[in-house]
Amino acid sequence: MLRPNMPSVGDSEGAAVPVGLPPVIDAHVHIFPRNIFSAIWKWFDKNAWHIRYQMTSSEIFDFLLSHGIKHIVALQYAHKPGIATELNRYMAETCEAYRGQVMGMATVFPGEEDAEERLQEAFDLGLGGLKLHAHVQCFDMNDDYMNRLYACCRKNGKPIVMHVSREPKSSAYSCDPYVLCAAEKLEPVLKDFPDLKICVPHLGFDEISAYRDLIEKYDNLWLDTTMAITDYFPIEEKIDLCRYRSDRIMYGSDFPNIPYPWDTELNELKATQIPEDTLEKICCRNAADFFGLALQAP
Repeated sequence: MLRPNMPSVGDSEGAAVPVGLPPVIDAHVHIFPRNIFSAIWKWFDKNAWHIRYQMTSSEIFDFLLSHGIKHIVALQYAHKPGIATELNRYMAETCEAYRGQVMGMATVFPGEEDAEERLQEAFDLGLGGLKLHAHVQCFDMNDDYMNRLYACCRKNGKPIVMHVSREPKSSAYSCDPYVLCAAEKLEPVLKDFPDLKICVPHLGFDEISAYRDLIEKYDNLWLDTTMAITDYFPIEEKIDLCRYRSDRIMYGSDFPNIPYPWDTELNELKATQIPEDTLEKICCRNAADFFGLALQAP
């Protein structure tokens, strides 16, 4: 699905969250140290699209908060062994200046020696959950080493945001997401860890129907909208958020690693015929529930 020279979008952007939307929590924002961000920008330029917003971590937070986002969930992932501890410290230190407005998530490299201990150290720093990306980290969600990470999150009452959907894949990855990722592979994890909150980004793209069925079946599964409702990727099934379990979908942008304006998804949400209560759940209440955030009065 990812390929070189995917289109960049030059549309104009809004100066604030679209009028008429409820308060917005962005549940899917990436930050990294500058050297890693630079490598990510180069990778996307070569293998996908040109990232529209090439900012530092503090610039990312300042941009979104000044444009009306009420709370940010900051994500990262360790792309190789040996860097998770450094990334977790960076996340904790960067988010400290935005206490009450930003929640930082931890990372580990699955299968690395002492990964569970590194994760516990990250939680002790105050990080709010675990972010993993199977396409980049090439882990199998059903492997034994993953059970120890699930157990650590469960023991600490922390959720997992885990990119284990098959798309968007790329030949530039060192593993095949279609081998590692499938909705049916996630189901045993949901059964074995019923009190562990798990979010799969991108509405489970490309297994849209399968993941829609899973959130009906399992109370510990959430999905986020990230890049799936913008029509940027050719998704065969038209996504109708009214057909989803309304308390298990949350808004996420993938900012800053996007090719189009920051408010594209928000404009899509505003344009849909979603009931007001459901829209509020998608924009803020479901994320607050998943991440354990306190909603402030608008």
